[in-house]
Amino acid sequence: MANVKTTLELPDELMRAVKIRAANQGRRLKEVVADLLRTGLADEQKGSGRVQRRVRLPLVVCVHAARREREMTPNRVAEVLAQEEAKTARQRA
Repeated sequence: MANVKTTLELPDELMRAVKIRAANQGRRLKEVVADLLRTGLADEQKGSGRVQRRVRLPLVVCVHAARREREMTPNRVAEVLAQEEAKTARQRA
């Protein structure tokens, strides 16, 4: 199978998480990205034809507004998860 070079624009936090995973596994970045794409495509094919049930998450109401830099936006969640993954990897080493 031939390899194809391509350029992708990815969010910084996603790229950071993939780089951390590659470093933790001692693998090349392109290998990890290829495996993640294969896994995602395989999962998509397995799930075709199935209706996914929508999950309702609880709404948490705070007594005061969060500071802008502490809001739990999708980007912030990804950042926190990447930090936790890196911390876990350091503890294992």
